[in-house]
Amino acid sequence: MSHTKADSSMKLTGEHLKPMQIKKPKIKSITLLPIVLIGGCILLNRVAYPLSPNEKPVVCIDPGHPSETSAGASDNGLVERHINWLVALKLRSLLTKQGVKCVMTKSSEMEFVTNRRRAEIANKAHALLFIRLHCDAAGGNGFTLYYPSHSGRKYGVSGPPPLVCRESEKAAHLLDSVLKAKLQGFLHANPVRTDDSTFVGSHQGGVLTGSIFARIPTVLVEMCDLTSRHDDKLISTNAGRKIVAIALDQAIERYIEYRKLHAPYARSKGI
Repeated sequence: MSHTKADSSMKLTGEHLKPMQIKKPKIKSITLLPIVLIGGCILLNRVAYPLSPNEKPVVCIDPGHPSETSAGASDNGLVERHINWLVALKLRSLLTKQGVKCVMTKSSEMEFVTNRRRAEIANKAHALLFIRLHCDAAGGNGFTLYYPSHSGRKYGVSGPPPLVCRESEKAAHLLDSVLKAKLQGFLHANPVRTDDSTFVGSHQGGVLTGSIFARIPTVLVEMCDLTSRHDDKLISTNAGRKIVAIALDQAIERYIEYRKLHAPYARSKGI
């Protein structure tokens, strides 16, 4: 039934006049995330920022030395720094062909970069993995992978966070399983170990400097032992270094697939 203007106005007077009820907007609570200041870059410790299936992954490759620790080992006429650099270049080429974006911690073999800065580069790149390439010279043989099992403290900064430690352990064991299969018959596979098994780590609370400042999964690979004649025969040749680089490439590709399927880690996001 229709109403005239007069009828309508009458309904808005006297006892029929009711105050308008205004609904209050619902305000969602905001959770403040802890932040870490590293090298002038504020990083969120944990951001819901997992790798999506179609996202281009980023891997940070760290050819070890020279750094504040040393210029690198040498034995049997081989220089660790040089081998680290050559393998890193091959690995970058292989990963790039697979659609992986690679970030290097240095631009030339002789560039001096501190271990803290190397970790900061990996963090800033939002890398899925911080892979650190080294060669041992401790009288053993074969390759060994290391990861941080707990947090340490250096220069007033504590790290890595427990989440990073757990994901680094997963990454180390996954990479190791692939390397064992791919390098069988070429290099001996040593057990996966923690940072406190390294010389530097054992002297600073069981954590390497690069691990303390890392906010992403980090694994250090001692690709061979330069004191081993057997290892030297492989790593001293271009063909041998290619074998190692291919094995590393396939191991990292496997880890990337794992992250796409499980997305277990929320990456740090620089702001």
